[in-house]
Amino acid sequence: MIGLGTVINIIAILIGSAIGVALGHRLPQRTRDVVTDGLGLLTLLVAALSAAAVLDPSVSEAVGAAGILIVLGSLLIGGIIGSLLSIEARLEGLGERIRRRLSRRVAVDELAGPSSCADTPVDGPAEGAIDVEVEGALADPDPGGPGADGSESTFVEGFVTASLVFCVGPLAILGALSDGLGLGIDQLALKSVMDGFASIAFAATLGWGVAASALVVGVYQGTLTVLGWGLGSVLSMAQISLLTATGGLLLVGIALRLLRIRHIPVGDLLPALIVAPLLTAIVAAFS
Repeated sequence: MIGLGTVINIIAILIGSAIGVALGHRLPQRTRDVVTDGLGLLTLLVAALSAAAVLDPSVSEAVGAAGILIVLGSLLIGGIIGSLLSIEARLEGLGERIRRRLSRRVAVDELAGPSSCADTPVDGPAEGAIDVEVEGALADPDPGGPGADGSESTFVEGFVTASLVFCVGPLAILGALSDGLGLGIDQLALKSVMDGFASIAFAATLGWGVAASALVVGVYQGTLTVLGWGLGSVLSMAQISLLTATGGLLLVGIALRLLRIRHIPVGDLLPALIVAPLLTAIVAAFS
């Protein structure tokens, strides 16, 4: 069944996020920071292995020694495009809208209470009082506020960070394409296991925003799966290798964010993943 791999991946993220949130409240902040640091170091390792794809023999055969220059050009061009399109800000805005919608639903459910309207009649003044209370809850769904415990920024950070980590990796691209081509879901199955454990670690610190990233994973990998199904194999090994190497450098940016070294707007660099195969094809045509 085409698309099964992405479905499994989404379920793994949701389950892992639920487990992480359940554990997170029982773990001290220092422990959660250590978990996040460990995940950042693991991301660095995966990034290094991915970036090493620039040394693949297929790259030298197709573009000679220009592989590193193609990766550099992809990051520069992709970064310019992404910054002009404000991709990072749009991702953060999407995460914030999801957070507000979830907070609004929780606030309304809590105010409604276990009783039904049939049990408790509501007249005009009472209804107006409820409206005022709901409005106040929606204006500040978290009594502590984002300035008190950072819940707002944590949700957005969890959504953006998890979305990028789960989508930038080479397994997301290669696995989805392989699924679409009917070559099996082995790669996405492996990715699902990795994302499930990563979701536990992320959600323990960053909360439910990690679960919201399942939406981005579904759209992203689903689109790639459809492309693989409709277009067949369109990328050469050199293009895949340089795309993977470019993605590896983006993962370095994610690792630096997780390790709280520098907040790199990796979202603005995402167009580099599209530019890399295009530049590879252009350079290979003139080589």
